[in-house]
Amino acid sequence: MSAFFAIVGRDLKLAARLGGDALTLVLFFVMVGAVMPFAIGPDRVLLAQLAPGIIWIAAFLSMLLGLDRLFRADEDDGSMLLFRHAVIPLEAVVAAKMLAHWLLTAVPVLVATPLLAVMLSMDGTSWGETALALLLGTPALTAFGTIGAAVTVSLKRGGLLAPVLILPLAIPVLIFGVAMIGAPVGSSAAMLFLSALSLVSVAFCPFAAALALRVGTE
Repeated sequence: MSAFFAIVGRDLKLAARLGGDALTLVLFFVMVGAVMPFAIGPDRVLLAQLAPGIIWIAAFLSMLLGLDRLFRADEDDGSMLLFRHAVIPLEAVVAAKMLAHWLLTAVPVLVATPLLAVMLSMDGTSWGETALALLLGTPALTAFGTIGAAVTVSLKRGGLLAPVLILPLAIPVLIFGVAMIGAPVGSSAAMLFLSALSLVSVAFCPFAAALALRVGTE
């Protein structure tokens, strides 16, 4: 477990050393939501109705920003070769990098949701439900993004292809995430499906992504 958390800490330290990634992600997240009132109009009731879907789309697009750097930097500098011969399996390495990626992308989005909720005229209850839905659904988005990044890491323009590959996988997450808003907490079928998607995808993602990384080097 020490090696696992060492990899998580390494990715977090590298992100902090480079700086600006989390701020860029938050700014993009807020800007996507900020332009929606100009496109939809000043109708506050309509904005409040569409706000959960807008926030989910903004979160999904924001989390795609750092996807290309998930494995590519390690592949370019040779770190991935060392990871393949580490004391822990490659699947554990992928799981550690996936956790670090979630902390670097999903957590800033969750922190920025109150600002976007105010801009979209959401009430406190809707904002709380949306934040809970994001907390349950973003692990699945991160897992799907990890698989897409692993599949395309050996391609020169893989950063453009990865979002196309994971979009069909992410659509059910967006559907259940938005459907969860307004449903009774604890008895929502959408919440159960969203939680199941995250649990299953997080459980199987390290194996699928590790296999893709091995195949990509052959």
